[in-house]
Parts: sequence; structure tokens; C-alpha cells
Amino acid sequence: MSRAALLVLADGRFPAGGHAHSGGAEAAVKAGRITGAGSLADFCRGRLHTAGLVSGAVAAAAVLGVDPLELDRATDARTPSPALRVAARKLGRQLMRAGRATWPSAELDALARQFPKGAHQPVVLGLVARAAGLGAEDAAYCAAYESVSGAASAVVRLLSLDPFDATGVLARLAPELDRVADRAVEAARAVVGDGVNALPAASAPLLEIGAEAHAAWAVRLFAS
Repeated sequence: MSRAALLVLADGRFPAGGHAHSGGAEAAVKAGRITGAGSLADFCRGRLHTAGLVSGAVAAAAVLGVDPLELDRATDARTPSPALRVAARKLGRQLMRAGRATWPSAELDALARQFPKGAHQPVVLGLVARAAGLGAEDAAYCAAYESVSGAASAVVRLLSLDPFDATGVLARLAPELDRVADRAVEAARAVVGDGVNALPAASAPLLEIGAEAHAAWAVRLFAS
């Protein structure tokens, strides 16, 4: 297993399309829920323990060999917002392109044929991690980190927030990210024995509502 592969996959410069998405931060900024570093920390913490946990568990389960079709259906059921489903599949399609170019794999080729319009991003993330020789814990960490890093980066642009402050938010969340990744892997191992109903279903209603409002804006900086 190459730890360098984990760094490549988790790098914000990996061409997986995440730079075009704010993870709900743009809607939260407009609604006044994010106004600075303190409220960004609260927002990221909420994302980490909901979307981050679910995505981490799905990605880890994919690494462990759970049927990607079942995982995709389960992820769909845990994503009430149509706008978020569309965004997740767009991100999955972009990650698939980047993953197949970087770590060619028959398994990724098969998934691309199965989901020509894109599978949910954490499902693809898990199989890309497998192709890169990474484990379930690595995939969970990638998913959990992405759930907060994208929002923090977006708020730097949306509010002209000091990048040092945004990075400090992420650094202070590190112990919680460790715990969420551990919980995600534990859930993924339960899925292997008990099926996809063992996946967490942590919800974030404001993210869902904000995503629907954001999708209707005529002008926006980010795709989601």
C-alpha cells in the first residue's frame, strides 16, 4: 500500500472537480449562517458528522468489496435533495475520469459502464482507492476530509476569509475527523456482514434545503 497514493487522491489539486463545488457553503454564506472563521468551523463540524460520516462509510464499504450498485442505491436513499444527487453524480463522473487515467483498473472500467451518467462520488472514491492500492481507512479519511476542506476553501473565496484562518479551522477539526473516519470504517465493516442498511444515515436538513435553493439561483459562483 502506497501512502503517497493517499496524498495524491486527497490533494485538492487532483482533477476530480471538487474545486467547482462549495459543499453547501455558498448557500450558507448567503443565508448568513457563515460569516467568519467561527461560523465556518460550526458549518464544517456539521458537515463532517453528517455528510462526511455517510460518505466515509460508503467509500470504505466500496473498498471492502460491497456491491457498488447496492451502495449507490443506499447513497441515493440518504440524499433527499435532487440537487445534491445531481452534484454527487457529476462529481462521481469527474472522479471516475481522473481515477481511470491515474490508476487504470478493470473494476473502474466496469463501474463506468454500469453508471454512464456517474455513480455517487463516495462510491467511486472507494473504488478509485482500491485501484490505487489503498484501504478502507484511507478512503474514509479522504471522504471525511473532502467533506470539510471543500467548504473551507470555498469560503476563502466567498468571504475573502484569510486562508490562514480557514486552514486553522481544518487543523482544529482534525481530532473529530479521526473519530468520524473510525466510525465510518466500523460501519463499513458492519455492511460487509449485515448489508447496506448498516450504513449510517446522518442527516443535515439545512444542507438539503440550501442545495435546492442554490440550484435555482440565476447567478452563483459554485456548482453546488
